[in-house]
Amino acid sequence: MLRKDTEHLPFHTSIKFLALVEFEREQATQEGCLLLRAEATFELNAQRGRALFCPNTVRILRVPCYNLSKLRPNLMIKKPFLATVYCLLFLYSVACAQLGANRIAPQNLDLTWKVLAENYQNKSQTLSALTLQNTGEAPLPATGWTLYFNASPSFRAQGDNAPVKVEHVNGDLLRMVPTDKFKPVPPGGSQRIELVSAGQMINQSRAPQGFYLVWDDNSAKGYNIGSQTNKRPEKNWVGWIQPEDVYRQNEVIKDIPMEKLTKVFPTPAQYAETAQPFTLTSSVPVIADKAFTKEATLLADHLATVFGQKPAVKTSGTGKAIRLQQKQGLGEEGYELEVSPQGAVISASTPAGAFYGTQSLKTLIPPTALAKPQNAVILTGVKVKDAPRFGHRAYMMDVARNFQQKEEVLKVLDLMALYKLNVLHFHFNDDEGWRLEIPGLPELTAVGSQRGHTVDNKKHLQPTLGSGPEPGKTSGSGYFSREDFIDILKYARDRHITVIPEIETPGHARAAIKSMDARYERLMREGKPEEAKRYLLRDLNDKSVYRSVQNWDDNVIDVALPSTYAFLEKVTDELLTMYKEAGAPIQTIHFGGDEVPRGVWEQSPAVQSLIAKNPAVKNTDDLWFYFFGNINDMLKERNLYLSGWEEIGLKKVKQNGRTVYVPNPEFADDNFHVDVWNNLAGAEDLAYKMANAGYKVVLTNVTNLYMDLAYQKAYEEEGLYWGGFLDVDKPFYFIPYDYMKNQKVDMYNNPVDKATFAGKEQLTEKGKANIVGIQAPLWSETIKTPERLEYMLLPKVLGVAERAWAPDPAWATETDERKSEAAYNQAWSEFVNILGKRELPRLNYYAGGYNYRIPTAGAMIKDGAVLANTQLPGLVIRYTTNGAEPTANSKVYTGPIKEKGTVKLKVFDPSGRSGRVVSVENR
Repeated sequence: MLRKDTEHLPFHTSIKFLALVEFEREQATQEGCLLLRAEATFELNAQRGRALFCPNTVRILRVPCYNLSKLRPNLMIKKPFLATVYCLLFLYSVACAQLGANRIAPQNLDLTWKVLAENYQNKSQTLSALTLQNTGEAPLPATGWTLYFNASPSFRAQGDNAPVKVEHVNGDLLRMVPTDKFKPVPPGGSQRIELVSAGQMINQSRAPQGFYLVWDDNSAKGYNIGSQTNKRPEKNWVGWIQPEDVYRQNEVIKDIPMEKLTKVFPTPAQYAETAQPFTLTSSVPVIADKAFTKEATLLADHLATVFGQKPAVKTSGTGKAIRLQQKQGLGEEGYELEVSPQGAVISASTPAGAFYGTQSLKTLIPPTALAKPQNAVILTGVKVKDAPRFGHRAYMMDVARNFQQKEEVLKVLDLMALYKLNVLHFHFNDDEGWRLEIPGLPELTAVGSQRGHTVDNKKHLQPTLGSGPEPGKTSGSGYFSREDFIDILKYARDRHITVIPEIETPGHARAAIKSMDARYERLMREGKPEEAKRYLLRDLNDKSVYRSVQNWDDNVIDVALPSTYAFLEKVTDELLTMYKEAGAPIQTIHFGGDEVPRGVWEQSPAVQSLIAKNPAVKNTDDLWFYFFGNINDMLKERNLYLSGWEEIGLKKVKQNGRTVYVPNPEFADDNFHVDVWNNLAGAEDLAYKMANAGYKVVLTNVTNLYMDLAYQKAYEEEGLYWGGFLDVDKPFYFIPYDYMKNQKVDMYNNPVDKATFAGKEQLTEKGKANIVGIQAPLWSETIKTPERLEYMLLPKVLGVAERAWAPDPAWATETDERKSEAAYNQAWSEFVNILGKRELPRLNYYAGGYNYRIPTAGAMIKDGAVLANTQLPGLVIRYTTNGAEPTANSKVYTGPIKEKGTVKLKVFDPSGRSGRVVSVENR
């Protein structure tokens, strides 16, 4: 390479040097190894103040496999340097074309993955096979390529003679490299690779995904393959749920006539029907006191979607009307609603209460009224007095793992508002992505919001969760501009939803760390070392070795660095500026705090320096309190309180020779709000321990409230299952003040052993006052589309809405177990009838319609006939007996099916959408 300083050589200086261009690739061809080498010798003459290049010789050393008749070996070229460059570029292009012509195009490589055996070799592991199918006209060579994919790092090639080796890169990114046992895959051929991985494959969530190809001669570029197919295992090794199991679950459900169902949802504190209905038309005005003008306008906007014409909004008037009037003494979010032949009257003390009154009025409207413009709708005559059970009714939206567009966030806010959820916990950053523009820190979105193939994570983050090799092409990439976020805040504000932003720290922070690394490098190149260091999030000399739960080795912020706090203050202040501009309320910021692995900070010079200088920090464990103490002080200066995951209020202690976590008295009674998710084995009572100790607790129990868990133990069901399986019943039967009482199954869906809860800490009266609410998170590892988000969210979130708003049900406090069970079965029947006959049909049209999950049919054989049922009365079961999959035109199930053979059943909603097919053999 010619250095820049050659321009300073003395005149008439001559330098001879050799330029060598070499391309080598093994190919599955008869010619064997292709080697192209172009060699050029140049002479540099520094004359007349500029460098001139005169090539001496360009020689083709070996060129098999193709014809270069216009180029001869030992070709002498007496041309300027540019001509030589063109010549070499030509040789390069010819070589690349020849190499490309003799190896497979990545889009012609199809992959099929299938489980072969569970509990392989009598161990908790799975044997699977990946088949590479060549559908192109050129071979997949034996070497020179790497296949990247996302999966558990436990995946490894099986056998000493495996054709590939599997290597862990970072996080869930792995790469598959051919060994000397790999044979070229010719056109039309295939190669089977057996893999072993830890645990069981209950469903597709743990299948390898996101495969892409990288050629060794261009390691910075990744190419999408043709296709990937995951085949259902042939045997039920893991105990998938069967149609008969579903049938048994549904047997307690009664079909309740529509007229006997409560027409307001979630269930009001007081509700009575008067048999005095009201006929509502577009000519009926909405008359509101001045304090409720905004709520009246939103109601009128909704009625415009019912009638095709917006009713008038007035501040006064006589005659039939919907009236929003202010009345003192109804509480912060309480309201009264009366519907009579003269109209509807909503009374409330606050705009929030008036808003919830309008939402109840919307659920009184018949669910099919949105299907097409109506001339009139009949509202049931009711008297309602209502107020929420909890002031904090939250849904957590994770847009970090997989991104959702602003339009889908607004649609989620519409859903939350309809069912009176009032907190959006906005999880906008994590290891896999930073999704919010922060002025002054452009790398956070330029680098941290993009995922694609990379060798250094400097321009964007590596692929995770199957996001593929190309930045900007999948839900792995994306962010909200400052203007987008302000729009979201305004939309939420108008619907009385508070948005709590989460700045995930100090763990789960890889996107932020890599972004600030990129900023550092940019400013160092610009000669600004002090500014470069200003927001660094890691000690550049840290040699600590660790591995997070998600298998990252570089995702934890160094909390000893002053630059860490400068960064967090910068982000906090920019957030507050956005909230102020939106006119949106903010009382807290969530700072994460979960899943920091052992080993972090132990070899950080910055940490060792802090320990030497600060007597309050004796070891790396003390850094936890140091960090959150600083964050707490920073928030207090801004009149905010600290929210976080449970770990922010825990500390390690030794008990009976074991390290355990207990509530940290240092922060108790300091208004820390903790989202307690862990109620798994050994931590069943953790939420109550923390509430009893003085922490404000938001119940976020994984077993009952994690929306990302799969509905059923079935291979076809999307979603995770590390914390169990979660259908709509689990949030419904959750008892906030005594949740251990009604735990019915363990995380494997086996009946729970009540002895598990013996000796566990119960909630005290002080603790009860510290339970501030309920939260349902939807982590997005498997959520790559809006449709999938809505499928995982609905109808589960309706159970959360019911439990967060409605009064404590009688079955929850009944001490007689038999009476409690009978009362529960009745309440459960009423709930699922309301969902199937009112709320889900409404959601076919509301806010453009939602892709809610339709349940699978229950089925069993009895007395030689097939019996079937559904979880949601009001939906229809259709079936076939000829082996075909049921359609919207198939027979409707009305009673026992006596036909023999394979009976296939599907549940359909009123719009014609259906759930998964189930089959039973009636022999």
